[in-house]
Amino acid sequence: MAASSRSGVSGKIWALAVGVTLVVGVYSAGWFYAASMLKEKTLALLGEQQQRGMTAQCVNAEYRGYPFRIGLFCEKIAVDDSKNGISASFGALRSAAQVYQPSHIVWELDSPAEARTSHGLTASSQWERLQSSLTTTISGIDRSATVIDQLRTNIVSTKTSQAFDILVNQAEIHLRQNGADLDAALTLEDTDISAHGLPQLMPRFTATANVTLANKATLLDGRDASRGVYGLQGEVRKLDLDLGNGQLVSMTGPFSIDEEGRISGKLKLQVEKIGAWRNQLKQAVPGAASSIDTAAKMLSALTGGGDRASLDVTLNRGRVLVGGFIPLGEIPPI
Repeated sequence: MAASSRSGVSGKIWALAVGVTLVVGVYSAGWFYAASMLKEKTLALLGEQQQRGMTAQCVNAEYRGYPFRIGLFCEKIAVDDSKNGISASFGALRSAAQVYQPSHIVWELDSPAEARTSHGLTASSQWERLQSSLTTTISGIDRSATVIDQLRTNIVSTKTSQAFDILVNQAEIHLRQNGADLDAALTLEDTDISAHGLPQLMPRFTATANVTLANKATLLDGRDASRGVYGLQGEVRKLDLDLGNGQLVSMTGPFSIDEEGRISGKLKLQVEKIGAWRNQLKQAVPGAASSIDTAAKMLSALTGGGDRASLDVTLNRGRVLVGGFIPLGEIPPI
């Protein structure tokens, strides 16, 4: 090969090397710039929440994932909502988004979690795995999906000293903006609830819910959390409690929560296998067997004596009325 040909090939290789180096340099500079911008936006977002009475802390915040991913890592998360009197802490947070698709974020959160409210409730949770994904837009979070495996929660009322244990084999939570509204879907598989010192009212069950919250789309990214549940309006599209063997309770209908935390609504309640529910409750609370029998007979009579009931339930600021006029009890303010 002639010397001129060899020099020409060497020049092309040298030009290619320089070009690759420049591309890598520009890309690296862009990645670190994006990381710094994300950190600034994160701090700005926390500052905005602080103006609303909320503070959030990401202990030892760090952005990692170079070269193809970028994500926020925290050793611990702490949240304090002074307006609603709620504080909470969580374990380590790990998040990541592909550089070519930054609007899709996946993240994991470690247990334990602890929360306290000014109403005297404390809760602590452990789980095996908590994974979630977010799809974002320019205006905020568009939708999210979360899966929690082997969730164990203990809730204690400091006012009454009553404690509850909740065990859920798997929980799934799906949220999405639907115009100005927020759609929420929840599934709790193989759930056990027990109260310390009290009989267990229900065996293991699976619960599913599909709810729309009116004008609450911005709750998804924390921009409308100052009032909590107060003033909330929505519709229960589906709420099922399934004990297996055909024992099913379903509920649908609109509801609202006023500024004092009292619930109102007009709901359609369906109960399958009334006899099985009666036997289950009598076994759990033998001292109330007579009252349970009376309630079961009344429920059956209202629907023609069958083993399936469909009733209209009215909630009037916490008061529960069956058929619009039969008082059943009262739900305390939230």
